Amino acid sequence: MRTGWTAWLAALAIGLAAVGAVARAQPLGPPPETISLLGDSLYAPALADTVRARYERKLAEARQDFDHAPNEVNNIIWLGRRTAYLGRFRDAIAIFSTGIQNHPEDARLYRHRGHRYITLRIFELAVSDLTHAASLMRNRDDETEPDGLPNARNIPTGTLKFNIWYHLGLAHYLMGDFEAARRAYRECLAVSTNPDMRCATSHWYYMTLRRLGRNGEARALLKPIRRDLDVIENRSYLRLLLMYKGELPVDSLLAPGSGDQAALDDATVGYGVANWHLYNGRAAAAESLFRRVVAGPQWPAFGSIAAEAELKRMQAGGRPSGERQ
Repeated sequence: MRTGWTAWLAALAIGLAAVGAVARAQPLGPPPETISLLGDSLYAPALADTVRARYERKLAEARQDFDHAPNEVNNIIWLGRRTAYLGRFRDAIAIFSTGIQNHPEDARLYRHRGHRYITLRIFELAVSDLTHAASLMRNRDDETEPDGLPNARNIPTGTLKFNIWYHLGLAHYLMGDFEAARRAYRECLAVSTNPDMRCATSHWYYMTLRRLGRNGEARALLKPIRRDLDVIENRSYLRLLLMYKGELPVDSLLAPGSGDQAALDDATVGYGVANWHLYNGRAAAAESLFRRVVAGPQWPAFGSIAAEAELKRMQAGGRPSGERQ
């Protein structure tokens, strides 16, 4: 890792609590939320006016609840989550950090802060937070995690333990520590109790196993995946898994779309297809798709972060794990 990049991340982590003051003192516009793994400045993603208005209204409600009871953990969590939905990820981390100072035994705060460390490409701190969250939840019952952005059925599809292990696996994966990612996704699959959770976990778990060369285990992981699974949110993951099984043609996954959701799906699917090319020995096709994903507008998407990580490894001249010789 470049010295400048490491120093920038350290300065960012130390200065999170002072983000608001720094932003107010910046006369030429807001500073970037973070720096990509390729060295590009990343600013809060643009939102449609109607979406921004809705998010700001929800944030105002969360702020009102927090002002009424600032030490209530749920109020801290929702203030942080609503802040992040507006692209203010550093502010959200500062909110969660303040909550942790007052509630150091609440795993939810580490889970959400760990997620946003991933967004900012600070993977080591994400691993630390999510590992600690998993430890805190070891002997506790799981709980449904309420959705901040409800799906079409308004049915939450995730749980606290699922999200801890899912994001921990992702942080390890993005760092290139595929063995640690495998262990985390194994735990995640054990708490994936509905089709949405199973598809999300299976997708990243499958890619991890392929990168490790554990192809037999990867094939076995696909056996329960069927077209008729009742998936509410993670249709892109289901389609990728069906493609891995040979039940969908790869061209059908890369059809162009429009709008924010299409951009998010493109990052998700684009990375999955690119990675499939990579571990099947088609590095040029993989690189082209990785670049397409990175060029898209959804830089907070996990697929976009993963594509950056792959391109950075390619630039360093290393042969990515799992690529055929």
